[in-house]
Amino acid sequence: MGYNIGIRLIEDFLARSNTGRCNDFRETAETIAKVGFRMFLNIAPVVTNWSPSGDTFSLLLDPNPLTEFVELPEDKYKLNYSNILCGVIRGALEMVQLEVQAWFVSDQLKGDSSTEMRVKFIRKLEDAVPAGED
Repeated sequence: MGYNIGIRLIEDFLARSNTGRCNDFRETAETIAKVGFRMFLNIAPVVTNWSPSGDTFSLLLDPNPLTEFVELPEDKYKLNYSNILCGVIRGALEMVQLEVQAWFVSDQLKGDSSTEMRVKFIRKLEDAVPAGED
């Protein structure tokens, strides 16, 4: 969920932000947090919990604007209400040749002390030219 939004949102982000190509995954993480989230949700998540290999990081969303006026009914406790943000990040980064996985580790909506999203770098995508077109 959110993947198609991310595919379209990246064009607006690149046109409005005047950011150049990121040199590494750390710079990508900071750009997502400080520029992307600020531009579209008016928040600046904290980038933290880097893995030793530098391919996974956490975004701490405090506050999470998607959950400000939401309460989950007890029978919907397993619903990942903010999961759309994971799809947006995955779709947007795929359009700039980065394959990632994104998931929520904790969610204040479910009673956790913080809302934490993990993003893991999978691989750099190569530009593919359709067969017969040079």
